[in-house]
Amino acid sequence: MLDFLDWLEKTSWAVGIRQSLWLYPILEIVHILGIVMLVGPAFMFDLRLLGFSKNIPLASLAEHLLPWSRRSLLLIIPSGALLFITNANALGVDPTFWTKMSFIGIGAINVFVFHRFVFRSGSTNPDTYFSFQTKITACVSIAVWIATIACGRLLAY
Repeated sequence: MLDFLDWLEKTSWAVGIRQSLWLYPILEIVHILGIVMLVGPAFMFDLRLLGFSKNIPLASLAEHLLPWSRRSLLLIIPSGALLFITNANALGVDPTFWTKMSFIGIGAINVFVFHRFVFRSGSTNPDTYFSFQTKITACVSIAVWIATIACGRLLAY
């Protein structure tokens, strides 16, 4: 593993990013914009699942917000990977980094469970949107993304 991390950090891409005055900060900005595009819509959707803004139909909200969360991955994944390779040796052994990755994994599982089992099963019955399972997945989502963001910020210091 350490050899792989060392190789990543020595790639021409990683060296180029580290040597550039602007490339690393630009990647950070892109990564943060991606996070905003992911977490902002997710939070709004989760709050709706928890019973806020009941006047907005859930299906309409999902139709308008959730595609933005999916599109955000086009920014988050490449920028995160490029940020990682610039400091792979340190990040690869940092418990905070692995905690962040674990939270992302939990978040992905939560999204899968919600869309596969909870949301689809209640899609024809608005009362099901506010079931106990729905509220649990919404609370887990909010907690996981806050924890992920906190870990990401801790990595910067």
